[in-house]
Amino acid sequence: MDDPSDPYGPTRQREVYASGMLADQRPDLPVDPDELREQAMNALSEEAYAYVRGSAGGENTAERNRAAFDRWRIVPRMLQDVAERDLSVDLLGQQLPVPVLLAPIGVQSIIHEGGELASAAAARDAGVPFVSSSAASATMEAVADELGEATGWFQLYPSVDPDVTASFLDRAESAGYEAVVVTLDTPTMGWRERDVQNAYLPFLDGEGVANYLSDPAFRDSLDAPPEDDERGALWQFIDQFGDLSMDWDTVEFVQEHTDLPIVLKGILHPEDAREAVRRGVDGIVVSNHGGRQVDGAISAVAALPEVVAAVEDERARNDGGDGDDFAILFDSGIRRGSDAIKALALGADAVLLGRPYVYGLAIDGEDGVREVVRNFLADLDLTLALSGHDTVSELDESVLVERS
Repeated sequence: MDDPSDPYGPTRQREVYASGMLADQRPDLPVDPDELREQAMNALSEEAYAYVRGSAGGENTAERNRAAFDRWRIVPRMLQDVAERDLSVDLLGQQLPVPVLLAPIGVQSIIHEGGELASAAAARDAGVPFVSSSAASATMEAVADELGEATGWFQLYPSVDPDVTASFLDRAESAGYEAVVVTLDTPTMGWRERDVQNAYLPFLDGEGVANYLSDPAFRDSLDAPPEDDERGALWQFIDQFGDLSMDWDTVEFVQEHTDLPIVLKGILHPEDAREAVRRGVDGIVVSNHGGRQVDGAISAVAALPEVVAAVEDERARNDGGDGDDFAILFDSGIRRGSDAIKALALGADAVLLGRPYVYGLAIDGEDGVREVVRNFLADLDLTLALSGHDTVSELDESVLVERS
């Protein structure tokens, strides 16, 4: 793990340039996110490629997630003394060294044999919190063990069976996770044309279901143990995964069954953000699931300013506060340090990095994830400094202008 007191950007640059000039050794992974994606895709099977690369429908939402960042332009300031920088943030009562978490991404075993355990190990070494998916190929307990003392959050898909939801919450708390991220935008899977064309659903191949097959409440719902009837267990999972009847009572159920901080993921509408504040949850993630759920939806970064304003207004109405103790995270479309700077300036407290670290996993397992994360943090650190700022906490909309 890098020393947090050491500047991420200059340290990484010196390391790379020294290796290249003194040892004729170039980076193992592409630095450009688009080239990284293409090399990763070449390492995957046709089915895994489609599952990772694909999004809902014509994939317009995923494309818009990236394009929408270009609406905002950073305005660098000069002569600001940025020799010492602080990337740390306070989030849900925890101090994190950087405003970046690795997003919950399931079924990582189809990407690399190391799966979520490799990603968790890389996150631990890089000092970046890891959000473990319900749909992981390793149990939440195994991922927590891999994280050790590093920060881990657990992502929950509420189940049709409330006993399974309650069991997952109890297990997450017992395993030592420090927050629960409740994904709201997947009451069922979106229409993903690439997967439909391939007739491929990894869960039916036994991938991404470790938390379910090991869960006592889920196993109690089966006619026979998974060891005796795996196919029956997998179809039971399909029947229980997601919940189209999910509503705000589901959030109340989660609140009743855990003492962990609760963050709602998938918020795009200001009124949903207001209701989240009223319901007393601890934070939200502004996200459209990387474009994987609703084709033609608003981009996440376009939704961010109005969601932030709604949270601040509702917090002020409720208790006279300004919303500083309510976490707003951002997900969907983060690729470079400049993307993170823009999201933070628009009001996010931290960002979630998703597909890029999975591309690193596909190419080189744990080492690939680690390299992607280190490059991202270096880019973030340098962009912050060269924009004329020495802390991420001071970023606001004055850092940006809108493109005419």
